[in-house]
Amino acid sequence: MWNERYSRAGYLFGTEPAQFLVEHQAYLTAGAKVLAVADGEGRNSVFMAKQGLDVVAMDGSYIAVEKARALAMAREVKVDFNEADIAHWDWAEDQYDLVVAVFIQFVGPEQRDQILAGMKRTLKPGGVLMLHGYTPEQIELGTGGPPHAENMYTDDMLAQAFADFEVLELRSYTRHVDEGEGHSGTSALIDLVARKPAEGVG
Repeated sequence: MWNERYSRAGYLFGTEPAQFLVEHQAYLTAGAKVLAVADGEGRNSVFMAKQGLDVVAMDGSYIAVEKARALAMAREVKVDFNEADIAHWDWAEDQYDLVVAVFIQFVGPEQRDQILAGMKRTLKPGGVLMLHGYTPEQIELGTGGPPHAENMYTDDMLAQAFADFEVLELRSYTRHVDEGEGHSGTSALIDLVARKPAEGVG
């Protein structure tokens, strides 16, 4: 499905980073090692590489990864791109200072829980996870994301999933999004920024 979607000319979600990332640049520390989860055509990983981060990016679509590599070359940055099924990604323990996941709501609750657990595990102690997506209200708006309410995030669900982390930000809101044809129009959004406890804490 994703190869088919990404096979169209141009970039489905545009080439500029998600507004969420731009607004949270304070967490994008130069030199930090970051994993961009289900990165698609590279708009977010390339932006983070431009900020001086050491970026590893993964996506299941080989077409998306090819486009991401082309974007990185055009922007003159280096990103370690990986074509990989998210269900089989090696969430090796304590690898990253930062994990970024933007609009990854293409999986149901059971697989989502596995992915969230993997993202938590692969963060170093003291590392930060940044998650951006849709709330169930997005279904009615229909301006992006899958038509499955169970795939969406709620404040309560994320608060519970990250109860063992320090939640730095958790908010849901509605605003206009203009991020390529894939995400366009009034959208019901939610942001989470959470820090993994440092070793010896908790």
